[in-house]
Amino acid sequence: MNEQIQKLLNGYYSEKLKLHGPVYKGADWGSLQAQQISFAQLSRLITAEDPSLLDYGCGYGALYDFLKEQQLKTRYTGFDISEEMLAHAKKLHATENAEWIGCLPKNALYDYVIACGIFSIRLDIPTAEWEEHTLQTLQKINALSKKGFAFNSLTSYSDAHLMKDHLYYPDPAFLFDYCKKHFSKYVSLIHDYPKYEFVIIVRKDVE
Repeated sequence: MNEQIQKLLNGYYSEKLKLHGPVYKGADWGSLQAQQISFAQLSRLITAEDPSLLDYGCGYGALYDFLKEQQLKTRYTGFDISEEMLAHAKKLHATENAEWIGCLPKNALYDYVIACGIFSIRLDIPTAEWEEHTLQTLQKINALSKKGFAFNSLTSYSDAHLMKDHLYYPDPAFLFDYCKKHFSKYVSLIHDYPKYEFVIIVRKDVE
């Protein structure tokens, strides 16, 4: 990740965490319901039994809690660039069988990778630069996944009067096309649930 982008994002989320603590608002979610809806769509990726899973941008570990509540058993690893978020994740899940890391091991490979909310906050970074960052991050996520990966994003189909300048609203068809051409022929675009976002699921194989 570009150092400038990492510094800006760290500052943004550190402030949210300071204001609200390790809850949905501390990760800049509008509501707990919105968070859970996104998790439910992203977790459709998981079809294998007891897979290794990397939560790319895990925050304080909310996805881990969701998967546990839904009885979706995984060998879970949470990765985040924020040391503060990781500290909260480790404290909240001290007795759980989960791993929390701030640096990815060399040649790391997981059955599945889920990235939730990591592309939405653009801040004042130019759109073209953020788009390039998004594509580069998807390439990294693809290289980390064995069976497939899933991510969400805000959508360009959002109501214009509700769109905010510091957020990123890509065309879903653009990212679908990119994933289809670069990663796999098994790609799903999910845009039929009640949020101004979409989910893309990329499968490396179809069982």
